[in-house]
Amino acid sequence: MKRKRSSRSGRPDARHAAARQGGKLRVIGGEFRRRQLPVPDRPGLRPTPDRVRETLFNWLGQTLAGERVLDAFAGTGALGIEALSRGATQVTFIEQDGRAATQLERNLATLKALGGRVLSVDARAFLAAGNAGEPFDLVLLDPPFHQGWITPCCAALERGGWLAEGARIYLEAEATLTPAVPGSWLLHRQAGAGDTTARLYQRLSPSHPN
Repeated sequence: MKRKRSSRSGRPDARHAAARQGGKLRVIGGEFRRRQLPVPDRPGLRPTPDRVRETLFNWLGQTLAGERVLDAFAGTGALGIEALSRGATQVTFIEQDGRAATQLERNLATLKALGGRVLSVDARAFLAAGNAGEPFDLVLLDPPFHQGWITPCCAALERGGWLAEGARIYLEAEATLTPAVPGSWLLHRQAGAGDTTARLYQRLSPSHPN
């Protein structure tokens, strides 16, 4: 989601210069709890707020031991890093912005999080191409707001072999949008925070009655 930034004329002071260099991401739970990681200053890049992350992992349960996770439109990697911190075996981060992807790789190295893999590619094209490997137990989907990307991405997840049976799919979208999702996805939880609505779906097996 992109936010407008205010600008001021004149020479920036040290505080404003530091702000241009980026901020910090704080891990809120699990093995890496309280670790702080640098975040580059990139247009539209913002970590998922602590309150939203806490809500999500209350929904998911505090441990993700053994799960394979896809963090599409990863940005700072806040959600995927939380998943690794809570025991996920593997997290694949998709982030097209080169600087953001590089910083994410550095942060994973700092944490010695060997289960993290960063791919600097377009998430929409990546999902549309289909999955030739193992499916994922959890998908974290937080595309830029107001671009109309979330519905085609959900369709690509369902038809492309990305989702394990019973997989969970987390969506962040603008509060004004009700996403169109595949019929096999059951809404499990929903919560609003400011201009964002967070939803957690569970994928039903083909034989499961709707």
